[in-house]
Amino acid sequence: MSEYNPSIININTIKDAESAIVNIGSDPASINIMAPKMILKIIKLENVTLQDAIIIKQDMLSIGGEVAVPKNTFELNKEKADILIIGTLKQHFELVKKLNRHYKRIKNISKEIEKIIKEIKWVY
Repeated sequence: MSEYNPSIININTIKDAESAIVNIGSDPASINIMAPKMILKIIKLENVTLQDAIIIKQDMLSIGGEVAVPKNTFELNKEKADILIIGTLKQHFELVKKLNRHYKRIKNISKEIEKIIKEIKWVY
């Protein structure tokens, strides 16, 4: 055994995150700040216009997340594709705010993302 005993813990829900924070004796006021940063979720979107996929990727990268897009996305050869949005709950909520600044189609994507992350946030 090592001096610091590193281990990986699984945090799948807000409840798991809150428990982990409380268990190490953190200030209870920090729970709402840290818990959403502890949960990584990947959201798959289907049939996304490639132009929209590029915008979503740029916005997510700007807040420290990632978006997996098809290899030739930037060539705009196909009309639509599936994408994977990778980030913490906090990053997904930030992405929703950023996407709401764009045109109607992106705003519609934002609403769908917001709906699914709100469901994730309260799963215990």
